[in-house]
Amino acid sequence: MKEGAGRFFPYSDGVKMQKNERLELTITDLSEEGLGIGKKDGFVWLVKGALIGDRILAQALKLKKHYGFARLIELLTPSPDRVEAPCRIAGQCGGCQLQSLKYSAQLKFKTRKLFTDLCRIGGVEEAFLREISDPIVGMENPLRYRNKAQYPIARDRMGRPSAGFYAGRSHRLIPCEDCLIGAEENRDILSILLRWMERFDIPPYDEGSGKGLIRHALIRKGYYSGEWMLCLVINGRSLPHWESLLSELKGAEAPDPEGSEGESFGAEFPSAGKEEGRENRGKRTRSKIRLRSFSFSIHTGRDNVIMGREIVNLYGPGFIEDRIQGIRFRISPLSFYQVNPVQTERIYETVLEFSALSGTENVFDLYCGIGTISLLLSAAAGRVYGIEIIPDAVRDARENAERNGIENAYFFTGAAEELLPRWHAEHPGERIDLVCVDPPRKGCDERCLETIISMSPERLIYVSCDPATLARDIKYLREHGYELRRIRPFDNFPETVHIETVCLLSKFSGAKSHISVKVEMDEMDLTAAESKATYAEIRNWVQENYGFRVTNLNIAQVKRKHGIIERENHNKPKSEDSRHPRCPEEKEKAIEEALKHFQMIE
Repeated sequence: MKEGAGRFFPYSDGVKMQKNERLELTITDLSEEGLGIGKKDGFVWLVKGALIGDRILAQALKLKKHYGFARLIELLTPSPDRVEAPCRIAGQCGGCQLQSLKYSAQLKFKTRKLFTDLCRIGGVEEAFLREISDPIVGMENPLRYRNKAQYPIARDRMGRPSAGFYAGRSHRLIPCEDCLIGAEENRDILSILLRWMERFDIPPYDEGSGKGLIRHALIRKGYYSGEWMLCLVINGRSLPHWESLLSELKGAEAPDPEGSEGESFGAEFPSAGKEEGRENRGKRTRSKIRLRSFSFSIHTGRDNVIMGREIVNLYGPGFIEDRIQGIRFRISPLSFYQVNPVQTERIYETVLEFSALSGTENVFDLYCGIGTISLLLSAAAGRVYGIEIIPDAVRDARENAERNGIENAYFFTGAAEELLPRWHAEHPGERIDLVCVDPPRKGCDERCLETIISMSPERLIYVSCDPATLARDIKYLREHGYELRRIRPFDNFPETVHIETVCLLSKFSGAKSHISVKVEMDEMDLTAAESKATYAEIRNWVQENYGFRVTNLNIAQVKRKHGIIERENHNKPKSEDSRHPRCPEEKEKAIEEALKHFQMIE
């Protein structure tokens, strides 16, 4: 369809525009996916590649009821936060959405994204968030930080084997052997792999036909140990000529560090080297690899899952090792292990800080992976129980505990939402003081949260990689007796829209002791009045009649003001000098009207 031709789309009170029509926009915000947001005649447009402060010429592509998508045609006036993306495929690859945004502006965007979700989805007041949240912890050098890469393998336009990444929202391969947020040695490994495939005519997997052998290359690096792993994902059950590939990979090896013979590493790891700054991130210093594990993963299904469940080890012990806070960890191909070792140290230091353990507590670590958090907490706890659904990761966790001489950590295989309720039912009298959760992006299953509430730990630490599901789960926890106490966000994934957050929650506490009192009739009347409407009914009434939300804490504050006796519950502040913000005046008046409506006050 030529420019200017196309059907008309009505929007914004009858105003019409034509598909493919060009429009000038000033970008005022970014979506959670990193798309620029601009308005034209009151209608919202989303534009890939546009940044806050840009004035652009765009072309209308697709319209929804309340918003539309447009393509960036020309940058009329660039944002003061715009920088030149150092990666040659930054505009094509779907991985790094923010490479053109100044790093300080990336941190501001991620903080705003977190606060927006916690307010909008979680129902947390922004003033309260600002009071309890620390500034986002960024990186001194926001690239070359990933210790793990998964490269799809396909044929390029010339029919040759190629490695790279998929374009955004597609399975179109963009060739790239040196991702700038990954380790530079990845290129050496991929170069050897692709040459081997050409030499022996090993076909890459073709999604259309379901034929071909090599699907993905998983590469992992021990940041401190210097050990490397290559696991090929294959559409079959055998890998021809693998000995030749291994020989070439070992030919690129660095010599083992002194004292490491017979062990993966000595008492100390070799230096990881100086981190590469943003100004030098396009430059490359060639370095040798030290291969410790070579394997393949069997995946013959026609789906979008990367790894198969069966791993066949070809060389080495089937894992690499690394350390955090002095504890050595074994990492297998299927193990979950944080991809940014620099920020991971800081995140886990925060978990230790927030846990405030004294040495006697019982702790549950849910979605524990290879036991990183469990084993770090074990030194300060009485007992730690870890739950993880991936059997290989649990095997690694148990091995990690044994290798580090840790005897008070216990690991169980299964889904947290299934095992935790079962454990709680079988141990009705056992006290749990702290629960730590580090779920995948989808957040915690509600059955898991229900059991945590039933277990009633004093403190809960939530490590999140998705603000939206974090906010959803925080809302549930706040509605069932817990309140946010501390928030510390981390930029664990620079150049992307993703953010990691550590939250501390604790139980609302009432009176510190029980006393005997004489109950008068007027007190009985107040208790009856208090029971005339639930918190949910009051919240819903205010929403329907005033159009805004109020929290349980707001309601509790107004009820206390009017002398309504509260049963010991989670809405009451710990003390009169509690740091909870006061209820805003307009919300106070709305709640008072609700209390009058339900005949709880005159």
